[in-house]
Amino acid sequence: EVQLVESGGGSVQTGGSLRLSCATDVAENYCMAWFRQVPGRTREGVAAIYFGGTTTYYADSVKGRFTISQDKSTLYLQMNSLKPEDTGTYYCAARYCALEVGLEITWARRENAGENYGMDVFGKGTVVTVSS
Repeated sequence: EVQLVESGGGSVQTGGSLRLSCATDVAENYCMAWFRQVPGRTREGVAAIYFGGTTTYYADSVKGRFTISQDKSTLYLQMNSLKPEDTGTYYCAARYCALEVGLEITWARRENAGENYGMDVFGKGTVVTVSS
């Protein structure tokens, strides 16, 4: 099974920045994503990327502020201009995608809790707190 270990969470003030990391044994042919969740609310897809490719997707609420990227064995989420509403537990997620075009289908399923939000596996999460 794919291994996903998140790190980089913490507490910052409004307008601050954090970079989340997700160490993984994924090499290629995987759709990768960051999700976030606060207690009492559904898990929200934040950003997605095809591991080894260039296609990316972002939630409207983070466009222009967050950047998803990856290198050989790590997925990143650079978060700038943070707002209190960005507070939550951030999860790294992976789904096998034979082709890069699969990322579009995966992203379209991100709100389907019954389908595990379109993903195969989630990490244990890292907590981000943004204070006003």
